[in-house]
Amino acid sequence: MTVDVSGVTLSLAHPDELQTHWVGQEEPLRQLLAAWYVVDAQDLPMNPRLVGKPGVGKTTLAYAAAQRLGRDAYILQATSDTNSGDLLISSVQNNGTTRYCASPLVSAMIRGGVCILDEACRMSEKSWASLAPLLDSRRYIDSALAGVKIKAHPLFRLVATMNEDSSTFDLPDYIHSRLQPQILIDFPDRPEELAILRENLPFADDQILDYVTEFLQRSHAAEERFTVRDGINAARYAMKLKSQTGLTREEALVKAFAETLGDDAIHPTPKG
Repeated sequence: MTVDVSGVTLSLAHPDELQTHWVGQEEPLRQLLAAWYVVDAQDLPMNPRLVGKPGVGKTTLAYAAAQRLGRDAYILQATSDTNSGDLLISSVQNNGTTRYCASPLVSAMIRGGVCILDEACRMSEKSWASLAPLLDSRRYIDSALAGVKIKAHPLFRLVATMNEDSSTFDLPDYIHSRLQPQILIDFPDRPEELAILRENLPFADDQILDYVTEFLQRSHAAEERFTVRDGINAARYAMKLKSQTGLTREEALVKAFAETLGDDAIHPTPKG
C-alpha cells in the first residue's frame, strides 16, 4: 500500500498478525488501555512503557490491547543498531529511482494503528532523539531523508516494551518523561500461569502442564530467570522427545528441561 504525503509517495508496512491471546493478569491491560484513553477533545493519549523481565508477555499484552481497541498493530523490533531511518523512513534505490518506505511506526501513525516499540530500551540516545516530537504534544515526526513532516492520526497509539536486564541502555531523561506511565508486568501466579500454558499448549496432557507450572512457580520464588516462555519451550521439546525416542513422560521432561534450560534448573518431582 502507498500513500502520498506532501508530494512524496510512501510505501507502508503491513500490520502484524500474531496467533496469540493475553491470558491472566487483567490489571496491566486495564492500565494500558487507560493510558491510551482520551477524556476530552483537548486531551492526548499517553505513551506508556511496559516493563518486566524477558518472556513475561509484554508484547502479547500490547498486542491484546490493540485488539481490544479494534486497531491494527505494527511491531517495530528495536536493537542497539536501530537508527532514525529504521524508526521513520528509509529509501531504496532501484534503476535510478528512489522508493521511500515508511517504518511500522510511521505506518501506524498514518493509518491510525498501534505501534509496539518492542525492546525499546536497546536503542541508543541518538535513535530516541528522532522520536521526541512524536512523544509529546506535537505528535509528529520529521524525516530529513524524505523531506516530509508527518502528523500522527488522532487514533494512533504507541507503547514501548522494556526488559529488566543488564543488556539495555538507560533512557535519556527527556524521553523518560515522555514515556509515561510505567506499567510493571510481573510473573503470573499459579492459576494464571497454568492458564497461559493451556492456552499455548492445548495438546499437552495435564501431567506435563502441572510439572511445568510447578517448575515455573519454584523458579519465581527462587528469583531465577526462567519465564513462561522457557516453560513452553521445554514442554514442547519434552513432548517431541516422548513421541520420537520412546522415553517415558518423566524421562522426557527431565531431559528436555536440562537441554533447554540447563542443569541448574530447579526440577520438581514428575508425577504420574
